[in-house]
Amino acid sequence: MPPMHVIFVEPNFPRNQRDFVRALHQVGARVTGIGESHVDALDDELKGWLSAYEQVRSVTHLESMHETVKRIQARGWVDRMETTVEAHIETAAKVREACNIPGTSTRTAYLCRDKPAMKEALRAAGVPCAQSIGTSSVDEVRAFAANVGFPVILKPRAAAGASGTYRAGNPEELETAIRDSQVDRGAGVAVEEFIEGHEGFYDTLCVEGQVVADFACHYFPNVLEAMRTRWISPQILVTNRIGDSSYDEVKRMGAKVISALGIGTSATHMEWFFGPKGLKFSEIGCRPPGVRVWDIYSAANGIDLYVEWANAIVHGRVAKRPSREFSGGMIALRPDRDGRISSYEGVEAMKARYGRWILDSHFPAPGSATGTVEGGFMSNAWVRMRHPDYDELRNMLNWIGENVKVRASG
Repeated sequence: MPPMHVIFVEPNFPRNQRDFVRALHQVGARVTGIGESHVDALDDELKGWLSAYEQVRSVTHLESMHETVKRIQARGWVDRMETTVEAHIETAAKVREACNIPGTSTRTAYLCRDKPAMKEALRAAGVPCAQSIGTSSVDEVRAFAANVGFPVILKPRAAAGASGTYRAGNPEELETAIRDSQVDRGAGVAVEEFIEGHEGFYDTLCVEGQVVADFACHYFPNVLEAMRTRWISPQILVTNRIGDSSYDEVKRMGAKVISALGIGTSATHMEWFFGPKGLKFSEIGCRPPGVRVWDIYSAANGIDLYVEWANAIVHGRVAKRPSREFSGGMIALRPDRDGRISSYEGVEAMKARYGRWILDSHFPAPGSATGTVEGGFMSNAWVRMRHPDYDELRNMLNWIGENVKVRASG
């Protein structure tokens, strides 16, 4: 049999996209890339993994993508078309459907992007979610807050992470959130009941709707607080205790979400809260998590998760399961002000204390411009680690957050 032919969307940006192409090539697929970069911008290694490459004006421009895929199909059979970036999911699904290529459906893509529709579908399937509506009406936002009570959350209907998300704890803050989210100018938003509790996520790799690999992670603190508060050094930790019964409810909820949304062979990224109201589902992406969390999963579990994803796509199975040998985590280190990096404190002490457990780190050179606090876990300095004991890893990351300082000058 000829090798499976897979179209991969945007192989060159962001940087870790090349790992998906590498993995597809490694498991025997023939890979055609579609991206916005000129072919000359691709390095020789990436070109070596691709059998062909097509440039388009935008990978979210439906007509351009459709024409390009039809042109590729005219040259030969296409088995799959894959994308792993949130903003590309819906366009890719529409092109798949129009070109009769298997993969994530337009219904699934829409439900995984549009938060109000997602929660409506999941509530109908018995998945516990926060109360929510989708609206572009200021009056409906106010009425929802009056009915549900404060605090409430306003966020874009199809955003990823905490981008553009606002918490309103009283009527005055609600009016500010309405203005900042541009609902008063007709912008559509998801409005949600605020769920008190600890926030984490559950990531899976699925084959025909069945989970073949999974990972449970914890945020410290919750994302909205972490992305708004400069002095906090936020952490993400993946546990190696996912086999404990305490995670059974999370895994059952994840399986129910996958079934309700019709997810087939794909990576997923699901966020959840656990607090006084019990376990509540937050949202899902039909894609891997951001900030290169798969690198941590791979290092903590003795696998190359990119390769196992490729095995799932190409061969309908995985070759290796997670070992659970290590827990893993990362900590983001923010500069003390905006401006330019001037110096670091505590880095050598960190290496002396924990060097054997450090996977990698990033400390921008002095003189580099600082990233914003809202820019996410990798916009400034960061450290990634692993350790066999989850609690000890948490202690290590706490020590780093308290003792490694990023100094900046205005």
